[in-house]
Amino acid sequence: MKKKDFVTLIFATVGGILFALGMCMALLPDWNTLRQGVVTGGLGLAVLLAMVPVRRKMSGKPAIVWNARAVGITLLGAIGAVVLGVGMCLTMVWNMLVPGIAVGLAGIVLLLCLIPACKGLQ
Repeated sequence: MKKKDFVTLIFATVGGILFALGMCMALLPDWNTLRQGVVTGGLGLAVLLAMVPVRRKMSGKPAIVWNARAVGITLLGAIGAVVLGVGMCLTMVWNMLVPGIAVGLAGIVLLLCLIPACKGLQ
């Protein structure tokens, strides 16, 4: 295993666990830990975001690339994740099964569009 892969593994594991734990703390009312959950989730998100420039630096690339393609791919991923989340909320929170499934599928399709956007078609 290369050093950059090991560092990415550590960052992703720690950041993912902190983010998931923070989300559970914030969203489960029985725990009564909303504020602590937001802080923990924010810390996990910060670790995950710090992983990107660290990995790129270890690969010998510039930390952040600003071009239209990178911004578009980022927006597509963010919009796809939000649409998928809205579909999940419609289904599980507001008890609207059919519209929730339709919106969730639209989010999944948007996220699947990331594959050709990142890798390209051959």
